[in-house]
Amino acid sequence: MIDLTNISSASKGHIKITETKEEYLKYRWKKILFLISSLIFLLIISIYTIRLGATGLSYGDIISYLLFPDNSWNSTVVWSLRMPRIIGAIVAGSALGLAGVVMQSILRNPLASPFTLGISNAAAFGASLGILYLNGGLMIGSLEAYAQINNPIIVTLSAFLFAIIATMFIVAMMKYTDSRPETIVLAGLAISSIFGACLAFMQYIADDISISAIVYWQFGSLAKVTWNNLTIVFILLIVASLYFFFKRWDYNAMEAGEDVARGLGVNIPKTRMVGLIISALLTATVVSILGIIGFIGLVGPHIVKRLIGNDNRYTLPGSMIMGAIVLLLAYLVGSYAFELVIPVGIITSAIGGPLFLLILLRGHKK
Repeated sequence: MIDLTNISSASKGHIKITETKEEYLKYRWKKILFLISSLIFLLIISIYTIRLGATGLSYGDIISYLLFPDNSWNSTVVWSLRMPRIIGAIVAGSALGLAGVVMQSILRNPLASPFTLGISNAAAFGASLGILYLNGGLMIGSLEAYAQINNPIIVTLSAFLFAIIATMFIVAMMKYTDSRPETIVLAGLAISSIFGACLAFMQYIADDISISAIVYWQFGSLAKVTWNNLTIVFILLIVASLYFFFKRWDYNAMEAGEDVARGLGVNIPKTRMVGLIISALLTATVVSILGIIGFIGLVGPHIVKRLIGNDNRYTLPGSMIMGAIVLLLAYLVGSYAFELVIPVGIITSAIGGPLFLLILLRGHKK
């Protein structure tokens, strides 16, 4: 005799499995669609930004010069004047967004970013020290408004050294003290204040030309971008993104809690240490070239997480794309929305400051 009860139970189980599979596919495609849409939006903004200016280029001309560059003036404008800054915004924004989302995952703190943890200011101090003392890069009597970096390797290494000092201090606090996530962010703000004071001291003892160079450099500007220094950031970004994506499951486990991560075999101290060091290297390199660009590592990841959740399989590339979008939009606003050109560092700080306060208020309510 056939047991209809067992058949009915098996049928219901099969239906539930089918429904779960469909929900997962819907969940995955929603995130993939977001990434594709963000990439398309970034491409549209990039082409629109190239078109702005006094040359009056049409979209057809832009695409033609991008695909088939020649020796004409318009082609030179596209490839030598506008493309370096646009690609610079994309690469630097991607690097800062990636560093921010990794820091938030491994520290389990939504306020963690290269800027809020003091790494940006530490790298800025190191880079300034490299320019003024190690590199001797100031061109006395030059018409340029910022320091000429004759040897970017020295400046980058100096910035990286001080970024690592700030990072090691944070890691030491986490390892040798029972610091809560909020305490780590407060320590980062203290580190930022200390290196900010060091920068102020350098300005106090410097001459007029050096002061103007240091102040302008700190604002964060895409005017300093060249194809050569972009290559350095791009190579580091590719290597770092491949490593972080390889460790995506470990970061997901760490966000679920340290007990869960240990149970899944994650080496938490090593993963956290390597992640912070690579994030510091990305930040140091960007800061050494562009100056201080704050809050990109905070704004980008939070926008992505609000839209598609915390799964690092998608938030890692999503934060890179969103960081690029935010920085490119900041460049667009700073360059064309006002009568004078405003550095992107000022625009990003104006956006990131209110968002930082909003995150603090939301965390207090929870």
